[in-house]
Amino acid sequence: MSVDSDSTASAPDTEADDLARQLGEAIRDLPEYEAFEETKAAVETNEEVQDRIDEFESLRQEFMLARQTGDATQEDVQTLQEAQNHLHEHPVMAEYLEAQDALQDRFEALNDTISEELAVDFVGESGACCQD
Repeated sequence: MSVDSDSTASAPDTEADDLARQLGEAIRDLPEYEAFEETKAAVETNEEVQDRIDEFESLRQEFMLARQTGDATQEDVQTLQEAQNHLHEHPVMAEYLEAQDALQDRFEALNDTISEELAVDFVGESGACCQD
């Protein structure tokens, strides 16, 4: 086995890796990504939002434990939903969720473009999580 054949065989891999890095850089420059990062930082630094997140997470943990023991009630579900709504209604969190949705839509469009070229669902075939 020659060194030339090894380097030739890895050239397409290197090109794909380079293109993947370029895609990552291009995504980082998208307005949707920039809005996502800005709103994420706003959520992380807003004390009121953080308090609401903590409240929701605490209620969610309690609900999960109650569900595991069979003690969860419809009232528990409603309380959890109300806490989630209270969190999502905060303007800073609402803006973050909108930015997250816009970025997700952009990712789906990019996936469609890549998938069209491959004639297969790129994300779906890659084993990525969180698919609909």
